[in-house]
Amino acid sequence: MYDNILIRYGEIGLKGKNQKDFLHRLVKNIKMRIKGIGNDETKVVLERGRVFVVINGQDPEIFYKALGTIFGILSFSPVRKVGLDLDEINKAALEEFKSLGEMPENFKVNARRSFKLFPLDSIELQREVGHYILVNTPGLKVDVHNPKAEVWVEVREEAAYVYSKKINGIGGLPIGTGGKAMLLLSGGIDSPVAGWMTMRRGLEIEAVYFHSHPYTSEKAKEKVLDLARVLAEYSGKIKVHIVPFTQIQEAISAKCFESLWITIMRRFMMRISERIAEQQGMLALATGESLGQVASQTVESMHAITGVINTPVIRPLVCMDKREIIDVSEKIGTYEISIRPFIDCCTVFLPKAPKTKPKREACEKAEKYLDIEALVQKAIDDTEVVIVKKG
Repeated sequence: MYDNILIRYGEIGLKGKNQKDFLHRLVKNIKMRIKGIGNDETKVVLERGRVFVVINGQDPEIFYKALGTIFGILSFSPVRKVGLDLDEINKAALEEFKSLGEMPENFKVNARRSFKLFPLDSIELQREVGHYILVNTPGLKVDVHNPKAEVWVEVREEAAYVYSKKINGIGGLPIGTGGKAMLLLSGGIDSPVAGWMTMRRGLEIEAVYFHSHPYTSEKAKEKVLDLARVLAEYSGKIKVHIVPFTQIQEAISAKCFESLWITIMRRFMMRISERIAEQQGMLALATGESLGQVASQTVESMHAITGVINTPVIRPLVCMDKREIIDVSEKIGTYEISIRPFIDCCTVFLPKAPKTKPKREACEKAEKYLDIEALVQKAIDDTEVVIVKKG
């Protein structure tokens, strides 16, 4: 029977004087994500730098899915909590070993003693526990170099913890420790991955989506909301700002040079995203741009596009190739949604020969024929807001 799930964290351990703030945020996020799972006795506690989910004999597996989507968790283990008595530790270790199912041909015991008043040091404890498992399991051998199974024993001041499983988490930093960012979310492969990677660095995100009805269908809009639902599995919920973009694109296509359509369109996206981010108290934008992937993602294009805003732009994919991005999208569950055949606004009004090295000055000259402020404000005023929650 398992009493707790032991939570391990990675980078948080390097935070020095700020570590406590990161840990408290991690605990808060875990409480939020496991709410409604298990019974009323389930709780999350922070003890001497360790985080535990107290489950009191419940099946630990019901918590695994939620814990596996919480940024800041490096790994976790269901543990048996026993007193600081060698007999209790031995019996718990044997029980844990037998819970592995089919008996492995060899094993190893790993012991860690952080409570220095315990009478045995780590090596002695490994030897004692290993011997107890051996004499109670006929045909078993010890292999400290390539064990088929391992049992861990941690002796702390308040109790001893015994476990044999380590389930990988997704690492990173707890959401909310890095501030807030506005994600420019399209229906493609890249931007959802950028959102996931931004959250993994501790940022809380909202999303802005540019919808060009009737050129883009309601299915394209639902596709983006489905992507947001996947991201919400990692954050709890995401607010999506759906911006009507048709009028702006039609104005650009009617009054600007065709080769600059994409660049000017993205300059408008940046202006609108910055305004909405400011309204929501956000200090950064996040995009799925990957250097050199398309015409609007050259250094020159990025320079021309972001010249209209003062807000920092986070580009977590900027030096990744497409295969690497696809691998992450498959891992996080967005790929199959992203490849649904519904076009988004970025594929509407595509020029035959887009500028790959546009100049800011040329964009500014072309935009003189547009009422920029009126177009931006109208789009913001007509924006629809949808709050997407985890399934």
